[in-house]
Amino acid sequence: MGDSRLISHPAGGTPGHQAPVLEALRVPETEQWLSMTTGRIAPEPYSWMQAVHWVGGSGLYTPSQTHGPKWGDTTVALAQEISALAECRPSVEYLTRKLGASPRTVKYHLAILREAGLLVYRSKGTRLAGRVRLASVYERVIPAQFDQALGIRTVLRDEAAPAYTRTAVGIAKESRKAIGDLARKAARKIRRKRTKRGVDKSVGRQGRCTPMQVGTSTVSPTGSTSLPSEKSKLASGKKSSPTPKQQKPKARKLNTVGRRYQLARKLIASVPWLGQASVARIAWVARHVADAGWTVEEVRAFLALAEAPSARRPSALLAYRLKGAVQLWPTAEQRASAVEAWHRAEETARKARIAAVRQQRETDGEVQLPQSRAAQKALAAAVTAVETAAFGDGTSEAVIVSSDDEQHLEDLPRDVVLSLRADAQTDPGLILAALDSGMPERDVRRLYTNWLVDQTLRNAPAPAF
Repeated sequence: MGDSRLISHPAGGTPGHQAPVLEALRVPETEQWLSMTTGRIAPEPYSWMQAVHWVGGSGLYTPSQTHGPKWGDTTVALAQEISALAECRPSVEYLTRKLGASPRTVKYHLAILREAGLLVYRSKGTRLAGRVRLASVYERVIPAQFDQALGIRTVLRDEAAPAYTRTAVGIAKESRKAIGDLARKAARKIRRKRTKRGVDKSVGRQGRCTPMQVGTSTVSPTGSTSLPSEKSKLASGKKSSPTPKQQKPKARKLNTVGRRYQLARKLIASVPWLGQASVARIAWVARHVADAGWTVEEVRAFLALAEAPSARRPSALLAYRLKGAVQLWPTAEQRASAVEAWHRAEETARKARIAAVRQQRETDGEVQLPQSRAAQKALAAAVTAVETAAFGDGTSEAVIVSSDDEQHLEDLPRDVVLSLRADAQTDPGLILAALDSGMPERDVRRLYTNWLVDQTLRNAPAPAF
């Protein structure tokens, strides 16, 4: 297993027993895989911890690197955490949290266990940017030197199985005391020693003497102590608080993928026809506007201007509507003015709805049939206002729509709505005319139902790209 040095190791037990000559433990990095190991898979965590303690006390393992941590209590504590896992797939973050050590220390000791032949890769984790990160899957292995030193006899139950699946069937008589000692060590929990940061270890306890603590020195410090100056911090009474305020952790800055997913979630929550769409798919469709720094309000303002093509999926409809959006509104000033005009149009529509309700109440319940041409004209005027502010054709004020002849969808009687739906089922051109006139698709679907609109869009001729 790597190093070819031979070391005589006593198996423990009776005097005169011939000590086996064992090969040193140092597995190169290219051989730290399950298919290349000369050891055997540990039958349970208890037996594996016996092998861990044996390697630590055998002297067969010496690390290949001259810097970094060596074998010690941290290595054994790390092995204990690994042995407690049902599936040996520990992440560096998990071990860092459990041991209270740094990620670099955890990586060092994982490398020590692999190089000592106690851990082998079953599959190596991925750390590629932009992809799902997976932790490495290990297999707990008992080195062949452990079996040779203690005289453990192993057999292969299935001749067609790999050699690392062999099992132990017996142990040499003279090694029973040694395996008992290892069993007691495996049952004892080892805790990692933590050092206090910021403490100068070169200063002895007897040499410390502070104003809040009585010194043990027999020499009086009166002759060597000088009074503080009146202009010092002690004279002014200023001192730092013993419990300083803890600063709140800074908010995590989103990367490119995070901004795309954030925009996608907000779009699904605010755009009605995206309610059942996948977040990942919408994030991919809206990646161009997200990378350009668009907000959800700017995207909604742009969607109010685009045409409504035939599409079976919301993501496809969104992709068509956002086509060329970054080129049409390249600057933040254009997008801000478009959002402001869109809000003014929405406010105008809201006031028109309120005026329509008041007008209907004044008629003492008398229902008037809506003038669809006037309503479509009002919606088209609102869309024109947004286009004017976005493309800068010289008009800066939104068109004020008169609400004298306009009624909102909520104000339509049920018999009128059913009549309009029956007419649209007979003549689908009514739905296409409503969409072409600038009426929002959301209102068209509410008036004519999603089923009629989808059927009409599927049968309509494909748009020219």
